[in-house]
Amino acid sequence: MLTKQSSLFRRLMWGFAAIIAVVTLALLAYVVSDAKATQRWRTGVENTAHAHELMLHLVQLVDRPDAMRAELVEWENTRQSMFAQLGYGSRVRVRVWRHGELLYNSAPQLPYLLPTFASEEAKTANSWMCAVEQDGNTGLMVERCHEVDDEWMISLNGLDVLMSSTVFSLPLLLLPAWLIVGIGLRPLRTIAVLIEQRDEFDLTSLPASTYRELSPLVDAINRLLARLKQRIEREHVFIADAAHELKTPLAAIQINAHLIVSQTEGAAVPAVAAAAQGLREGVNRTTHMVHQLLAYERVSIEADSGAMVEVDLAAFIRERLAGMVPMAMTRDIELELDAPQACWRRVHVESLGVLLENLLSNAIKYSPDRGRVQVLLTAEAGGHRLTIEDAGPGIDAKYRQRVFERFFRVPGQPQSGSGLGLAIAASAALKNAASISLAPASGQSGLIVCVSFAAQL
Repeated sequence: MLTKQSSLFRRLMWGFAAIIAVVTLALLAYVVSDAKATQRWRTGVENTAHAHELMLHLVQLVDRPDAMRAELVEWENTRQSMFAQLGYGSRVRVRVWRHGELLYNSAPQLPYLLPTFASEEAKTANSWMCAVEQDGNTGLMVERCHEVDDEWMISLNGLDVLMSSTVFSLPLLLLPAWLIVGIGLRPLRTIAVLIEQRDEFDLTSLPASTYRELSPLVDAINRLLARLKQRIEREHVFIADAAHELKTPLAAIQINAHLIVSQTEGAAVPAVAAAAQGLREGVNRTTHMVHQLLAYERVSIEADSGAMVEVDLAAFIRERLAGMVPMAMTRDIELELDAPQACWRRVHVESLGVLLENLLSNAIKYSPDRGRVQVLLTAEAGGHRLTIEDAGPGIDAKYRQRVFERFFRVPGQPQSGSGLGLAIAASAALKNAASISLAPASGQSGLIVCVSFAAQL
């Protein structure tokens, strides 16, 4: 079961959103604290100003207590009416004394001593701030107390006022963050594209990154590619050396096997003759496998691939097909070629020769005696298609992909072989920008091998 992959982009965006949230909460706490301090300061200034204004107005009415009370009542009614229109809910109390006698109290329902910020009562109720003005000549004392309603800021209405600007500005903050993160991750996607565009033979180092943060990643990939290249080269060298070392003893065994067979021909003991013939056939199969291993290494190692050169593909196929005539004549197999007069294309000559040699030898090998092998070369869609059709037993559909694996042979196959021919052909085709596919022949039996060369730029 595939594990759900997390998104680095989403992780960075959540990081930006978390930072914005933390900064917003910190600013909110600062704004609330500053607003409370500002509200207290403004309330104190307002109390002092109103108390001084009332004192100036009441000094003129000091000899008329009744007129003074009427003026204060009218003043309070005007204030309440104005604040009611504004939706202002804070309470205000005004008291006036003359020579210690209380002449007016705008809120008699309130306790005589109101909770201030320093009192214990302020912990369970809104605090009050008071300002007092005194006039020594008239004996008047004016007290104005104002309830400081600073708890509204942590209510739903207060938070709505304070947070609305932040909430509406979030899209404007996250959109630049989305663009910055997307552009910032673009060099990482560029590295992925560079790796994706390579084939399995390209183990050269990636270009150095100009970004300090990506340099460790690129350097680590390059070190891994270098180690992988060294390991593959060691394996290729080992296989090539082993195959080369086997060629000499196998040649000696083959000569000795030939002498044994020649000496046992017509021997009175049939078992000895059969054993000698089996020895020669086994040595031949082993020698063929060694040669196939060497051919596979030649087309697999990039360092030996050489440069692509432009050749006449039709003439190249004719030449290789002519080299297969002796093999075909031993079994009266007819070779037929249908190709244009000239067909120029850039190819890797050595690997293309190995490709044709393996496909043609397989077609001849598996065709019946007095059969026919048809080779067709056509141009299509800017590329070329090479088709080789034989009249052999064919390959069952369930094995048509597996036969390209090394050392895999179709079960029940009577013909001897190493199981490397089609693996070598597939590797050689890849070096020539081509692909190989298998299909049943048009007759009752047989196999069609199609090599499709891609269009060249």
